[in-house]
Amino acid sequence: MASESQFQAKRPVSAALAGPYGHPFHPILVTVPIGAWVTSLVFDIASHVVHRPGFLTQSSEWLIAVGVIGALLAAMVGFLDLFAIPSGTPAFRTGLVHMTLNLLVTAAYVVNFLWRYGDHAGGGSVGTGRLVLSAVSVAALGVSGFLGGKLAYRYGVRVADESTQAEGYTPSRSGTRSTG
Repeated sequence: MASESQFQAKRPVSAALAGPYGHPFHPILVTVPIGAWVTSLVFDIASHVVHRPGFLTQSSEWLIAVGVIGALLAAMVGFLDLFAIPSGTPAFRTGLVHMTLNLLVTAAYVVNFLWRYGDHAGGGSVGTGRLVLSAVSVAALGVSGFLGGKLAYRYGVRVADESTQAEGYTPSRSGTRSTG
């Protein structure tokens, strides 16, 4: 049986901004920075393999920018999810570490973008320092993603309670499958 504090962490502070009960927007939005930043790292590495790497270097720069914009959007709704978690709980502490890592990673990518901005005109591969910064940032992002998974899958933050989830496993009267 869910306690009142668990129930509080499942409900959004603002359904219009953070997503309705049991269907938060934060997990949807984080796919943008994760995909953009992982792909930018792949492009950085590939820029050391191909003959004319300028297009990869430039693409990586803009993927970093797309990731920063996506991260800021995800952070806004993530803050709303964090505010729903009762303070002083393991879930809240995990949420604070998750948020801090994400803000540090986003700041690192802002620095990385500014470091690269306009420097692809030479058509060369991505510099070693920039590549290392991207690799370290993606590794920190992976740790933060693990903590985000812990928030959702272990602590059930913004996940519908078990009685609501059980509705999806109740056979329909006609015995046919329901698609939702």
